[in-house]
Amino acid sequence: MRKCLLALLCVMVMLAVMLSPATMRAGLASRAAATEKEAAWDRLADEYFDQVYFKFGPSNGTSTGFHQYDVLLEDYSRAGIDANVAALHAFHKRVAAVDAQGLDETRVADRELVLTNIQGSLLTLETVRPWEKNPDFYSSGISNSVYVIMIRKFAPVDERLRSVVAREEKMPATFAAAHANLQNPPKIYTEIALEQLPDIISFFQNDVPAAFAGASDPAVKAAFAKSNGAVIEGLRSYADWLKSDVLPRSNGDFRIGAETFSKKLLYDEMVDTPLDRLLEIGWADLHKNQAEFKRVAAELEPNKSTSDVLAELMADHPAAGHLLQSFRDTFDGLIAFIRAKRIITIPSDVRPILQETPPFMRATTFASMDTPGPFENVAKEAYFNVTLPGAHDTEEEIAGRMTAFNVGTIVSTATHEAYPGHYVQFLWVHEAPTKTRMLLGASSNAEGWAHYCEQMMLDEGFGQPGTGAKDAREAKLIRLGQLEDALLRNARFIVGIEMHRGKMSFEQAVEFFVKEGYQSKETGLVETKRGTGDPTYLYYTLGKLEILKLREDVKKKQGATFSLEQFHNDFMRQGFPPIKIVRRAMLADDSPTL
Repeated sequence: MRKCLLALLCVMVMLAVMLSPATMRAGLASRAAATEKEAAWDRLADEYFDQVYFKFGPSNGTSTGFHQYDVLLEDYSRAGIDANVAALHAFHKRVAAVDAQGLDETRVADRELVLTNIQGSLLTLETVRPWEKNPDFYSSGISNSVYVIMIRKFAPVDERLRSVVAREEKMPATFAAAHANLQNPPKIYTEIALEQLPDIISFFQNDVPAAFAGASDPAVKAAFAKSNGAVIEGLRSYADWLKSDVLPRSNGDFRIGAETFSKKLLYDEMVDTPLDRLLEIGWADLHKNQAEFKRVAAELEPNKSTSDVLAELMADHPAAGHLLQSFRDTFDGLIAFIRAKRIITIPSDVRPILQETPPFMRATTFASMDTPGPFENVAKEAYFNVTLPGAHDTEEEIAGRMTAFNVGTIVSTATHEAYPGHYVQFLWVHEAPTKTRMLLGASSNAEGWAHYCEQMMLDEGFGQPGTGAKDAREAKLIRLGQLEDALLRNARFIVGIEMHRGKMSFEQAVEFFVKEGYQSKETGLVETKRGTGDPTYLYYTLGKLEILKLREDVKKKQGATFSLEQFHNDFMRQGFPPIKIVRRAMLADDSPTL
């Protein structure tokens, strides 16, 4: 008994010391210092967004929901680019000087996000230099600047049209900058720009005026007629110049090289895995998906070759005129399944709006999701873009394009872009812990999540008879469609690395998509074009594999208490940073993400 009393007395003495006024004051002072340091970091992050991120990317400000930037346009001149570079270097010094000690775990990660965003931006401007190499950087850039004002009714029509006029009046300077800046572009870049320009001109001729047909202020309408006419003429002159002057001297190299490729992965995705090791991972996943495709194909058609089954799958698609409705119909089954099987919480019943892909995106994408920015408080519509056959496409080109929308890939595309992919992740954005986490992220998270969902939903039972498929045959076609899309991403993974480090030509890349990725020739051409300007589009498969590993590791840690819905909800709450940051938050470790 005496020993117990002595022990109790010792504990009481220790508590008295710990809770003495001096100790309590010290603890409060320490917390106050930490709180002030965190507040100082928050102010610095806000300065970065205001003084660099949106100042030099005002169109991004509009799409984010910060409409004070609506009347501004990107400065494409060399002086503007140099000013952007100088501002980035200055903020890099300021952010790097912040001591992470004293910041909470979330802000430590946010500091990393801002640093890598700055480093990635500098790599693009100083090393990759699209402003010097890519004619489409200018024509598609100004188109997007108008599109982000046009597409959402965040203000009265006359007010938004004034902003369009303000931006259009600055566009002649953009064409002047292109003439001054473009130096020996790669031929494929000039060809892509020329391919997109007729649709961009049509966009300004037809789509923009139609979007603002309800404007009533005569002065604004007159100013728009003048500014829009000048832009159309500017685009026509730009196209003529590209065709007659730039194309003949477009002998540049689109490849960024192994060193820059690795740096881009490090800054954009926080992945430092050597390229040779990444290729091993990419090839292994490609072979795994090819083997599964062959297995399912043999079950479906035992007496046919894999290539014949693939041709059969590609031919099973809706008519072009019914494609948008096919996607709408798919949403019903996906949403019902997600809720019944408790896959993830869907924060809203509002669905995205199906529409044709904007003209400045047609040449390099088949489908995409356009969601409002996290700080858009009025116009909260989201748009699911689908690239329908063009008015000038031949019958052969139409048939080739429509193979990308077969019965299987319609399901995987709807899953990827909407439920529970990009659209659901957007619906969770306000759960992100900080403003920085709402604004900055990684493609390996956003695209990795969407690509992961394609496989995860089928693994959980969607696409079976009664849950997305009308019968057992269609269920197998849906699985083949998911695998075809996985192989497409596998091909991007390998093509991106090999093409940009000079070990695969453009033509070999197209063939790789066809032979190893199980794609049509038309799809292979579009995908290879995209890869010339989007080198690290391996982030789809990369992110998917990182998420699968994270899920398995969380499952091992939680054991019988693991919940797939809880895992997905917890993943969403982090925003969309590199998986390294998500892993640290969910598992409290820095082990490899792959």
